[in-house]
Amino acid sequence: MLPAVRAFHAVRPLGGDELDVLWPLVVLRGCVLVVCGQHAALQDPGNGYATAALDREWAMFEAGASVPAEVMAAHFRQVIGEPAPHSDPPTSSHPLLPELPSEATVLDLSVTSDALHGGSWLDPDAESAVVARALASGGTSVLTRYGECRLTRTRVDNTEQSATLALGVEVHLTSPLAVHAPWAGTVTRHAEHGVTLTAEGLHLVLDGINPAVAVIDGGEAVSGQQLGSVAAQGSWYRLDVQLSRLGTGIAPRFTSPGLDAGWLTMCPDPTGLILPRADRPVVDTSREPESVLLERRVRSFATVQEHYFETPPQIERGWQHHLVDTRGRGYLDMLNNVTVLGHGHPRLVEAVHRQWQRLNTNSRFHYASVVELSERLSALLPDGLDTVFLVNSGSEAVDLALRLAWAATGRRDVVAVEEAYHGWTYAGDAISTSTADNPNALATRPAWVHTVPTPNSYRGPRRGPEAHRYGPEATAVIADLVRSGRPPAAFVCEPYYGNAGGMALPDGYLEQVYAATRESGGLCIADEVQVGYGRLGSHFWGFEQQGVEPDIVAVAKAMGNGHPLGAVITRREIADAYRSQGYFFSSAGGSPVSSVVGLTVLDVLRDEGLQDNARTVGAHLRTRLLQLADKHPLIGAVHGSGLYLGVEFVRDHETREPATEETAAICERLRELGVLMQPTSDRMCVLKIKPPLCLTTTSADVFVDALDDVLTHGW
Repeated sequence: MLPAVRAFHAVRPLGGDELDVLWPLVVLRGCVLVVCGQHAALQDPGNGYATAALDREWAMFEAGASVPAEVMAAHFRQVIGEPAPHSDPPTSSHPLLPELPSEATVLDLSVTSDALHGGSWLDPDAESAVVARALASGGTSVLTRYGECRLTRTRVDNTEQSATLALGVEVHLTSPLAVHAPWAGTVTRHAEHGVTLTAEGLHLVLDGINPAVAVIDGGEAVSGQQLGSVAAQGSWYRLDVQLSRLGTGIAPRFTSPGLDAGWLTMCPDPTGLILPRADRPVVDTSREPESVLLERRVRSFATVQEHYFETPPQIERGWQHHLVDTRGRGYLDMLNNVTVLGHGHPRLVEAVHRQWQRLNTNSRFHYASVVELSERLSALLPDGLDTVFLVNSGSEAVDLALRLAWAATGRRDVVAVEEAYHGWTYAGDAISTSTADNPNALATRPAWVHTVPTPNSYRGPRRGPEAHRYGPEATAVIADLVRSGRPPAAFVCEPYYGNAGGMALPDGYLEQVYAATRESGGLCIADEVQVGYGRLGSHFWGFEQQGVEPDIVAVAKAMGNGHPLGAVITRREIADAYRSQGYFFSSAGGSPVSSVVGLTVLDVLRDEGLQDNARTVGAHLRTRLLQLADKHPLIGAVHGSGLYLGVEFVRDHETREPATEETAAICERLRELGVLMQPTSDRMCVLKIKPPLCLTTTSADVFVDALDDVLTHGW
C-alpha cells in the first residue's frame, strides 16, 4: 500500500486531514468486505469461493485493525516526506533517575552484537543472561537501546515478522533507585503498566515502579516529585521507560519494524530523560537504509556480481539453517549449499580462531594440517585416488582438473554435458553450457569443447522410459570425435545434475559414457562441487549413485562451509604429469587455516551424522513436496534426493511450458514469508532446494507449508 500512497501523492498531494483519515477508511473498507462476505456465505453456504474469500478478508481486516490509526498516519507522513504535526516533548527540568551512576553500561542486543554468538540469542532468557553478565562485571546500572532491532526478539521457523523494534528503554540496577517526575503532569496508576505521567498529549509510561504513597491516581505531580522507586525483578531491579503519543497512552514495548517510521514518531526516544547527556546511547533511527547500502554496492561492487532478490534484505547474522537481517527478520535458508554444516558452527569458529592465533601461511611451508586433510580426503575416495591438490574454489578445482587431463593425455578436446555450470575461470567457463549463467553459452564455446545432449529425463528430448537413450547418444559423440582424429582428453559431468534442478542422471548413464571415454584414452572428471559431501543422503559422493569411479574429482563449496576451499583428488601418475606444465602453487589453497577448516568440516559431518540427517529429513521433505504436487497443478515434477532437491513449475503438464515468471514471483513471496529460495535451470522454473544439512523436520515443514500457502493464495 505504501508505494501506492507515495505514487498517488506525487500526482495529487495528500493533505494532513486526508492522511489522518486514510487508514480508518482502509480499515472500514476491510470491515465492509467482511460483512458482505459473511452475508454471501450465509446466503449460499455451498459457495466455496465466498467462504475462501471470507478467510482472506477477515485476515486483512484484523491486520488493519491491529495498527493504531495515529501510527499509520505518522507512517504515511514519513513516506511522502511530510513533517509530523507533533510539538516537542515537555522540557525536562529534572532527571528521571537522579541517582543513576554516570558510567551506566549500554547493552548491544542488535543483530551484529558480539554478546549473542553461538545461537544464544534463541534462548528465551538471552536478554537476562546478557544483563547478568554486565552487572556481574562490576557495573551497577545497565541500559538497553531505544529504536534497536533486537536479535533476542527474532523468532525462527515463523512466517510472521517478529516484533523486534524496541519502542522504549529498560534500566537494570543493582539497587532500587528513586524515580522522579521529569516534568509536571497528570499521574495515572495502572494495574498492568505501572504509572503514566501525562503532559501536553505525551505520556511517560513507567513499568516496574513501586509507586510512592503520595502519588494519587489522577492527581497532579510537580517536576522533580518522587513518583516511586524501581521495583525488584529477579536478582536485580528493572524499570521500563517509554514515551507515547497514542491517545490510550499505552503502546507495545516492541513492534515489527515494517512500520518503524510511524511507531518511532508516536513513541519518541526516552533516553534523554534517563541520561541527560549529549553522548546518550541512542540508536540512530536515521541509520542508513538498506536501499542506500545497495546503492553503494552498485557504485563500488561490479554489478555483474549479482545479488539475490530485486530488493534484498541486508543479512548480517546466521545460525544453523537460519539467517537474520538487520531488522531482526529471521529467514529459513533453503538454498545455501555452501554452508553444509550450517551457519556459525561453534566448532568451526573455535578451530579457525585457534589456528589463526598460531599460524597462517602458504602450503609451501611444512605443517601437519595440510597432510592430515589430504589423507582424510583420499580415504573418502576409491582406492587409487590418493593424490590431492588444494585450491580456493570450485571454479579453480574444475579448471585444475581440466589442466591435469590435458597434461596427462597430451590432448585438448573436452566433452561436456549441456545445461551445466562448472565455474567462472577460462577453462571452467568454456565447458559451462548453462544459458541461465551465460545466455550465449552454447554459441560461444571454444572449438575444443564438444557437448552431449542434456540427460534430462523430465523435459529433455528423451523422457521417462526413453531416458536410457541419452547414454548411447553421448558415447556416439565420443566415437565421432575419435573417428575425426580428435579423441577427447576428458569427459566432465556433474554426477547428479545440479543447475538443471537437482535431478538424477539416467541409470547407467555415467557407466556407459565413462567406458567410452576411457576406451578413447580420455579421463573421466566428476564435478562434485555442488553434490558432494553427503548432500544426497544415500551417498557421500554423487558418482557413487551411478556406480562408477572417476579419474579426477573436483570438490569445493561444502568442503569449506563458506570458507574459500576446494580440492582436486586424482591418481599419482595423473598428478605427476602436470610437471610438464611447470609446477602448481596456490597461496591460500591448503593454508593452515584452510586445512583446519577442511578437517573440522569432516569431523562435524561425521560426529553430527549430517549425511544421515540429509537422508531422513530429505526423504520427509520430498514426500511432502510430492503431496503438494498432487494438490497444485503448477508443480510439474519433484526432482532429487536427500537435501539436493528441485521443484519444477510448468504451465501445462503436456507441453511442460516453463512457468518462469511464476517461479520468480513465488520466490519473492516466499522471501516475504521468511523463506529464502531461488530459481534455477536454463528456464529458471525450478526451485533450488539445497539447504544446510542440519535442516530439521520442523523447518522442512515450515518451508512446505509456506510454499503451499503461496500456491494456494497467490503471489
